[in-house]
Amino acid sequence: MQRVLGDQLPDFLAALAQPAPVSIRLNAGKITALPELERVPWAHTAYYLPQRPAFAADPWWHAGAYYAQEASSMFLEKVFRTATTGLESPLVLDLAAAPGGKSTLLALLLPPVGLLVANEVIRTRAHILAENVTKWGSGNVIVTNNDPVHFQALTELFDVILLDAPCSGEGLFRKDPAAVNEWSEANVQLCSERQQRILADVWDALKPGGILIYSTCTYEPSENEAQLQWLRQEYGAEGITIPLDPAWGVTELQSGVLTGYQFYPHRAKGEGLFMAALRKPGTATLVHYRKTRHKLLTPAAPRETELVKDWVQNTESWQWIRLGDKIQLLPSGTLETAELIAQRLRIVYMGVEVAELIRTQANPLPALALFKDVFRECFPDFGADPEMALRFLRKEDIVPLDSPNGWVLITSQELPLGWVKKINNRANNYWPKEWRLRMEWKEALQAYQHYHPL
Repeated sequence: MQRVLGDQLPDFLAALAQPAPVSIRLNAGKITALPELERVPWAHTAYYLPQRPAFAADPWWHAGAYYAQEASSMFLEKVFRTATTGLESPLVLDLAAAPGGKSTLLALLLPPVGLLVANEVIRTRAHILAENVTKWGSGNVIVTNNDPVHFQALTELFDVILLDAPCSGEGLFRKDPAAVNEWSEANVQLCSERQQRILADVWDALKPGGILIYSTCTYEPSENEAQLQWLRQEYGAEGITIPLDPAWGVTELQSGVLTGYQFYPHRAKGEGLFMAALRKPGTATLVHYRKTRHKLLTPAAPRETELVKDWVQNTESWQWIRLGDKIQLLPSGTLETAELIAQRLRIVYMGVEVAELIRTQANPLPALALFKDVFRECFPDFGADPEMALRFLRKEDIVPLDSPNGWVLITSQELPLGWVKKINNRANNYWPKEWRLRMEWKEALQAYQHYHPL
């Protein structure tokens, strides 16, 4: 860092000794009111917080109203918007997506007919990713659990691939002491080799003319600029320039004819991050995939959609499908692509799980309550105060006394959380047990009353 920064090294080290900035990104599909907070300048719905709240104590965090995301990583919005100008229905792959910060950002940026595949190779992290995608409620994401090499079966399919590559983590030193302990020169070399292997595995899945967005949370040139040079030499990757406002404090790093963008904590208000956008040379052509006899995804039958069609608004934007005993939604026009992906990858979650079919009945599922297009007027709702909302999130059996029997939508300050099924003077809580709030509700309520961002 002395060689990289020269006489700015003391400023860099002083910045690392300060508390890390805290920032959130709002879900524009669920809330529209803008808070009176300092804006993150490179992302439209992102804000800095004056202090770090206990996010788990805020029902709106569980409801997907916002995502707690590091500010520098939200530079992805500027890069994606610039690099994908003119793409009307992009198919996007987030290759190393957990826990979901960049995936939920991409889901918000996609046009109505776009589709995102959010992948995570580690199974437990893939389920955390699916939880965050479900709570975000955009409906345009397929979560997969695959090794990068598996995407070679999807030759020239994706318009955009994001690789937030596993790295040595130097940019996390300020907020994650464990990252300091894990650092070594040997690990830097290991990360550099792993990054090249992943890039080689997935390059063929990118369409000619498609966009690769590469990012790390390190300052190490062998993991950043050197990878751009390697992509240029091996595959002829072409650079894409991202316009910057000098006030942002983002540093341009030249790597031959390619440009990367580095965040240093003494210059930009965020953690250490490197990001670059590259274009694959060539012109996309139609690729014919081997067809399979057995379809995994089929349109739902009319008698099945009749049970649930009124539960969703903007239905022209969605297609009903049947998967096992569930009725689900995918963005209109994406079924064929989703089938291709389902035939070749391990699916963890897809679109929106609307209902479970039990004989001739349909029971609403948690994802429907969290879906941005749920038609709330179809269900009685119960506005829970903060205490009751937190007890609901702990999966306690709260009873909405003034509500009729049957399915009741629990809301917190007008934002849907989930379902209870009321039966006279009792009610069953259908918040998923694996999402259960671990804090005691009194402790959580105290933290919520102390400070919550919205």
